[in-house]
Amino acid sequence: MKNIKELDLNNKRVMIRVDLNVPLDDQGNVTDDTRILGVLPTLRYAISRNAKVIVCSHCGRPKGQRQEKFSMAPAAKRLAQLLETEVQLAPDCIGPEVQACVEKMQSGDILLLENLRFHDGETKNDPQFARQLADLADVYINDAFAVSHRAHASVEGITHFVGECAAGLLLQKEMDYFNRSISHAARPLVAVLGGAKVSSKLGAIRNMLDRVDKMIIGGAMANTFIKSQGFQTGSSLVEDDLLETARELIALAREKGVQLYLPVDCIVADRFTPDAATKKVTIQDIPENWMALDIGPATSILFNEALDDAQTIVWNGPMGAFEMAAYAKGSYAMVQSLTSSNAMTVVGGGDTNALVNQAGAGQDVSYMSTGGGAFLMLMEGKDLPGVTALEEKV
Repeated sequence: MKNIKELDLNNKRVMIRVDLNVPLDDQGNVTDDTRILGVLPTLRYAISRNAKVIVCSHCGRPKGQRQEKFSMAPAAKRLAQLLETEVQLAPDCIGPEVQACVEKMQSGDILLLENLRFHDGETKNDPQFARQLADLADVYINDAFAVSHRAHASVEGITHFVGECAAGLLLQKEMDYFNRSISHAARPLVAVLGGAKVSSKLGAIRNMLDRVDKMIIGGAMANTFIKSQGFQTGSSLVEDDLLETARELIALAREKGVQLYLPVDCIVADRFTPDAATKKVTIQDIPENWMALDIGPATSILFNEALDDAQTIVWNGPMGAFEMAAYAKGSYAMVQSLTSSNAMTVVGGGDTNALVNQAGAGQDVSYMSTGGGAFLMLMEGKDLPGVTALEEKV
């Protein structure tokens, strides 16, 4: 796919799809501007090339209805502060009023369109809605990796109606890092998968077993694998309908020569609360009516040793319920193992990124992906509709 630096932007209307779906406090102030910071290089580049920059994004899930709590106004305010320039907020994202705003633009101006999802044509990838967006632009740039796994009007549909389309700097960086960490990885390549449910990672596990040298499985999803081996898991979260699947995956790893690591001990609690009674047990000794909520210290040592010779590590999903301090040690230990390794380290997923930032290690990993669903879809070996659309324009 082309990237923004290959196009002539001078005095052109350049629509840039970004992800400004940021958390807000009760006063409507942005509480985490990581996603905004991520798209600044692309916006600054477009401004430096004298483009008329039209930014579009969604916020929340208004389900096709205009709801002021989902307005892009807070994002516009924060964007203006970071860019140190005026950012005008359009009254809508399509229609005569928006067209009038665009017609008044001068080179170097920035216009942020109102929430795309105020119209259900966005999520339905409605061609008429996509064409109305396209009518505002001479050039389309996708810099929203986090939504590129969705075939929405501003991600996929619009590319059919704008002559020149390309990737922004963030999207290009995301795809470059993914290719370096999976398709062209330095070996040994280790995948670390955690989180709550095996069902949400099945595709990723199957696909990655064809690619990796080692795989580490932690978090609540490990409970299903543990139970599949005949151990009792108490009241731990387990997907009983996937026990046979878990056994098949363990056998598949053995067949492919992939070293598969599962927890050997865990932190259990008598209930899912921060102040519950807890104790460390081996996986063979999980008490009845107790639940595993974190990997144990022996498992952290085992996983650290598994990463010792890694040249590339890809991580998606925490090792336990890290939101509660009592069950965070295993996840923090994994962060420490990653950051002390000599490997290229790529992490992705909202919870994983939050964990790494919470541990103060954001600068110590090679790359933190901005997309959870998109990152996981790539790990599943699937194409992203937003990326495919750009590739088809070359």
